[in-house]
Amino acid sequence: MNNEHSKAKIIYINGPVVKAENAEALKMREMVLIGRKKLIGEVVSVENENATLQVYEETSGLEWGEEVISTGKPLSVKLGPGILSNIFDGIERPLEQIYGMGSTFIPEGIGLISIDLNKPWETHITASVDDYLEEGSVYATVQETSMILHKLMVPPKTRGKVIFAEVDGRYNIEHIVIRLLNDEGEEVSLKLYQEWPVRTPRPVRQKKAIEKPLVTGQRVIDTFFPLAKGGTAAIPGGFGTGKTITQHQLAKWSDADMIVYIGCGERGNEMTEVLEDFPKIIDPRSEKSLMERTVLIANTSNMPVAAREASIYTGITIAEYYRDMGYHIAIMADSTSRWAEALREISGRLEEMPAEEGYPAYLPSRLAQFYERAAYVETLAGNEGSITIIGAVSPAGGDFSEPVTQNTKRVVSTFLALDKALAYSRHYPAINWHNSYSGYVSVLKDWYEENIAENMMELRAKILSILQEERKLLEIVKLVGEDILPDDQRLILEISKVIKVGYLQQSAYHKDDANVSLSKQYKMLTVIDKLYEAANRSIKEGVPISKVKNEEIFYKIITMKYKVSEENLELLDQLMQDIDEYYSSLEKMYKKGSGQNEAEISEVR
Repeated sequence: MNNEHSKAKIIYINGPVVKAENAEALKMREMVLIGRKKLIGEVVSVENENATLQVYEETSGLEWGEEVISTGKPLSVKLGPGILSNIFDGIERPLEQIYGMGSTFIPEGIGLISIDLNKPWETHITASVDDYLEEGSVYATVQETSMILHKLMVPPKTRGKVIFAEVDGRYNIEHIVIRLLNDEGEEVSLKLYQEWPVRTPRPVRQKKAIEKPLVTGQRVIDTFFPLAKGGTAAIPGGFGTGKTITQHQLAKWSDADMIVYIGCGERGNEMTEVLEDFPKIIDPRSEKSLMERTVLIANTSNMPVAAREASIYTGITIAEYYRDMGYHIAIMADSTSRWAEALREISGRLEEMPAEEGYPAYLPSRLAQFYERAAYVETLAGNEGSITIIGAVSPAGGDFSEPVTQNTKRVVSTFLALDKALAYSRHYPAINWHNSYSGYVSVLKDWYEENIAENMMELRAKILSILQEERKLLEIVKLVGEDILPDDQRLILEISKVIKVGYLQQSAYHKDDANVSLSKQYKMLTVIDKLYEAANRSIKEGVPISKVKNEEIFYKIITMKYKVSEENLELLDQLMQDIDEYYSSLEKMYKKGSGQNEAEISEVR
């Protein structure tokens, strides 16, 4: 760090916003140390000899005339072993380490501490003397957790011939393990970490087309509104609609290699629940703690507002670093509404002209810049990696027309709208199938046809059309009652109940229902489709709806999600056979004008 003192002095303090005079040496987006406590801040505007700074720490006690010190570099994070299983604040300061210092709250002036500089790591050196390393090349590896091999990579825009290579051993991250002689004849030292400015996307060789789904194990998502690796999604919903538990399910069951969970401005008790629950969650892949492939970034609503604004950039930068190793990362941002509120507060203190509902005019572009960093890429080393961003949105009063939801909707490709009525009726996940959509259905169609079934997407469209038809019929039912409907339309209502309760509703706590493979999802859909087709055929043969709706058959189909495990999917084939046999027998006994009496018909099972 460059500790050369500038002559900049504080002349104005307004919460997290500080102005300094004699600041001609400061540069835009440069990190600075403010006052005698050396609070961490960032230059957000420069005008003549004055600069405006946002401070990432509490400014209580800061005084007029205190000095502002230039660091000569932008706000950056350390990227190396020790990130996984850790819990950071919005600017990558480890909360457990700070708590271990005996402080309940983050003390001012603690500095930009980060990953542990002294912890030794068992290091395997993969580069040798005289090797020529390009940017992105791996020069050492560390088994960071039992699940993730940490690959130390040559930083971007760095290349050269190896003139020194350390032997395998235990080293802390400050230890120099490789020395390069670059093309300009300068010596470059490589340690077990690199630094990267959080607001600058890390470079890749190329962005690739999105072709693979992010399999979540949640039926309503995987079947109807699929996510894609390298894609973007928003989960908007009012208070109590299940945004956090939905993101927990995605974090636990999705087939991403790593999870970065950003708790951005949420209430302290909610973040406490996350911090307590995540270490206890058993990863279904390894039967170990989910934290072994998780990074938590916690910035609660009582923490400095400027650090909240920086937290999503810290999270995405960490994700890009692991993506460059060839991993597939899922980011859970909870919630971008609180981040936008931080933007609004800072913008107000900067006296910028407000736009809709007081948010700054650059809110849409900032949201777009964040979601744009999601991608499926070919890394500098030639590997494939991806970042999928899933952002929760918390519109006040559940109003989806407010600016954050609307601007998010414009830049994401999957929109999973949570519904208060569904949540209050205990239907979880409370994703409204009428208001949600996925822009990845067409691009993932080939993958589903090749890996699951040729008619998977056709079946999806058919089931959705039944739900759409039910919506129209319910409007009629409200006016004139169900009895006025013909039997084929009443069947639509009955099948829709089966779809909603037996398929769309999913328990996060049932061992066979919390996570469902795509194969089981497809077979469950085919069972429901078989029921609809067989029942519809019977109605066309003149069988009344009262006989078509067999309580035992319908109950079996609604409860198949609990009673059929992944190991016993053949039971679903048996269920389809039972459906065929029942309705075939029913049709034979109930031909138009056959005169069969009710007693005979009721015996059909």
